[in-house]
Amino acid sequence: MSEANSGSVLYGLVLAGGRSLRMQSDKAALNYHGRSQLEWAVSLLGAHVPRTFVSVRADQATDPVRALYPQIVDQHAGLGPIAGILAAQAQYPHAAWLVMACDLPFVDAATLGRLIAQRQPAKQATAYRSSHDGLPEPLCAIFEPSSGDALRAHVASGRTCPRKFLIGAQVELLDPVSPRALDNVNTPQEHGDAMAVLENA
Repeated sequence: MSEANSGSVLYGLVLAGGRSLRMQSDKAALNYHGRSQLEWAVSLLGAHVPRTFVSVRADQATDPVRALYPQIVDQHAGLGPIAGILAAQAQYPHAAWLVMACDLPFVDAATLGRLIAQRQPAKQATAYRSSHDGLPEPLCAIFEPSSGDALRAHVASGRTCPRKFLIGAQVELLDPVSPRALDNVNTPQEHGDAMAVLENA
């Protein structure tokens, strides 16, 4: 277990508050690695930070998959993933957050380790460039405490996309360790494809 090279304490946040509408089943409960994806994600993240939390909507707090872990409940409905980041920052404003979506079955320890090792606490965030379009990937990234005011202003202005926030923020951008490590899985077809890849890995 490690913390950042310097700066504020680094906590982990697994984003598991989505409605999984396109998947038609709870993405946090899917099994890619012999256990629920949420359990796997919490374990993976927990090996790198001293405390890990699960981001949930208020109506998910007693869900059996999510109730096993320390939670941070969204304070604002309908904002998507950025609501989880805002809620975490509100609860622990002096912490930096390694944020990871629960629907990333290909992310690995090397990806998280490099993100932490290359963290730049003087900037608002540290993130990977997408292997698809070169833009910042917000759902496996470190958000520093200094990003809090800017994130709140971003939302107050009617914008809720965390990627668009990072595009305009002070961000340390890294090249991905693996081209598909940050590929998320949103549909039954993508789930089947991901399972096939993992089974043949």
